[in-house]
Amino acid sequence: MPASKKKPAATPSEALCPHPLGTLISIGGHERKDVSTDTDADMADDSILRRVVEEIGNKGYILVLPVASEEPKESAEDYIKVFTDLGCSRIEVLDIQSRQDAESEESLRILNEAGGVMFTGGDQLRITALLGGTAFQRRLKERYTTEPFVIAGTSAGATAMSTPMIYQGRNNAGMRKDEIHITTGLEFLHNVAIDTHFVARGRIVRMAQIIATNPSCIGLGLEEDTAVVVTQGRELEVIGSGLVVVLDGMGVTDTNIHAVEPGSPFSIRDLRMHLLSSGQRYTLPIIEQMHV
Repeated sequence: MPASKKKPAATPSEALCPHPLGTLISIGGHERKDVSTDTDADMADDSILRRVVEEIGNKGYILVLPVASEEPKESAEDYIKVFTDLGCSRIEVLDIQSRQDAESEESLRILNEAGGVMFTGGDQLRITALLGGTAFQRRLKERYTTEPFVIAGTSAGATAMSTPMIYQGRNNAGMRKDEIHITTGLEFLHNVAIDTHFVARGRIVRMAQIIATNPSCIGLGLEEDTAVVVTQGRELEVIGSGLVVVLDGMGVTDTNIHAVEPGSPFSIRDLRMHLLSSGQRYTLPIIEQMHV
């Protein structure tokens, strides 16, 4: 009788840090909304929002979350229209205006029935202040980790996805220590900082400051009408019409940000940069961590 083949034992990182089964779609803002419904058109496949619809597929309806916006009704209407144009038969909107809303059984029921969510733009601090630590955030993380659930977000909705989250900082003062303020985001991507409108608003130096404070963090700069589709928590695919800028500080040899006074320019050496266009793929060089 042939000897039975034993399945190799899981490594400690595989056993403790399973890859999430969900998909993240982080959009740099100002994505095209004049979507062609002609599937034969050359431009049709370039639509980022079309990709959101395709990823959700028949898993459930799309839940629009305008929590970042101070005008949630108007913000949600834009996405109701474009998703309807793309053939979605059901789109729901959940207007969370308080932490009590994020703890309610009704909010959790609506989330549980959705196949994916779409965070609109606005102010990312509204997202973390209203959702952070609530039952709604925990359920989002659970579904993202254990199911093929889709979490999409644009502008502020994309910035809020990572662990360190930029919430304040002037574009033209990023080279000065303490001009950039960060807090903890929704924690779907660990050790990754996301910034949006990246090229249009000249935000590379302010992202470099985030990396200088802890070079184990990867900076992900998304240009407008450009997105990354993230699977397994680390595998990136670039879609859209612009560039994604990756700043990798793992090989940084020196920085003085810990030594200079607030308001002073800082230095950083051997910061690595990648420019990725549509169709490019990239594996985030991040340390495996638990997602729940």
